[in-house]
Amino acid sequence: MHSERDGGIGLREAQRMVDRWITTTGVRYFSPLTNMAVLAEEVGEVARIMARRFGDQSFKPGEDPEALAGELADVLWVVMAIANQTGTDLSEAFEATLAKKTARDATRHINNPKLRNQ
Repeated sequence: MHSERDGGIGLREAQRMVDRWITTTGVRYFSPLTNMAVLAEEVGEVARIMARRFGDQSFKPGEDPEALAGELADVLWVVMAIANQTGTDLSEAFEATLAKKTARDATRHINNPKLRNQ
C-alpha cells in the first residue's frame, strides 16, 4: 500500500485531482442528485463482480473477472466528486470516523465470539 510519503496519492490530493479533471476535461460537475445516482450505479457494478468472484454466480461471456479494482476506483471517484461539491474534506472525515470507530468498538469485535471462530 502506498502512502503520501512514498509517492502514493493522499485523499486531499485525490480530491483536488478529481476537481481539476471535472472542471476541465469533464466541463462541470453533474448535479449532486445525478452523482448520487452514478454512485449507486458504480456500487452496483462492484456488487455484480463480488457476486461472481466470491459468490455463487458465474461470469457471463465478455465480463472481466479482474475488473474489481477499476470499479472500486470508480466508486472512489464519485465519492470524491460528491465530497468536493458538498465541501467535505474526506481526510478530516476519515480521521473523525476512525476515531469514532476506535472509541465505540474498542472491545466490541475482540469480544465477539462469531469473529473468533474463523
